[in-house]
Amino acid sequence: MGKYERVFEDLSAKIDDGTYPVGSLLPSEKKLTETYGVSRETARKALALLTDRGYIQKIMGKGSVVINHSQYALPVSNIVSYKEFSANTGTGSRSDVFALEETNLPTAPFKDLAPDLEPLPAIHVGRVRYLDGEPAIVDNTYVLSSVVPNIPREAAEDSLYEYFENGLGLHIAYSSKQIKVEPATARDRELMKLAKGEYVAVTVSITSLEDTTTFEYTESRHRADKFIYQDFARRR
Repeated sequence: MGKYERVFEDLSAKIDDGTYPVGSLLPSEKKLTETYGVSRETARKALALLTDRGYIQKIMGKGSVVINHSQYALPVSNIVSYKEFSANTGTGSRSDVFALEETNLPTAPFKDLAPDLEPLPAIHVGRVRYLDGEPAIVDNTYVLSSVVPNIPREAAEDSLYEYFENGLGLHIAYSSKQIKVEPATARDRELMKLAKGEYVAVTVSITSLEDTTTFEYTESRHRADKFIYQDFARRR
């Protein structure tokens, strides 16, 4: 472990235990160099890692402000697997597979993105995603059997995209998405341990390969208190 990682570990632990509460300022780079006996560059790298992990926000003229990091930033414009997301955010994670079955593609969840969608043969992969030990996402993914005729349970538990790209040699290219907020269903409450009256953020996506073949349809239901959606926009 490098020096900046040790500084990061200590500061993040102090944020987690309330030594530095939400809204408070972390010590300046100069103070950190004195406290930890490191260079200014090392202190800067530790702060940058805290920023990347969602612990702090740098504010010009003020310093490093501790923010609520119980929410995870989900990218809107990029196609990122859950395994990649977990690695990028440094969260402890696991997936519990509650469905792995042949079925027909349900059209209702995807009608806004694909009004003419037909109930084609597909493999349904249902998973509960855990972040740091808590159920946070319910994913229902439907993969067209004409493109992927079989999905091993190991792939469903680990990473479908890793299986698609490395195991099958598929080239995933782009995705259409729709995001909305809905009251949690009884099934949501059961799987994510939600109270009656709570809401979930629902992302519906349709993903295609480089040759424009559409092959994956996913409805991801997220605990609203655990995630924010993050994008980057540029004015033309």
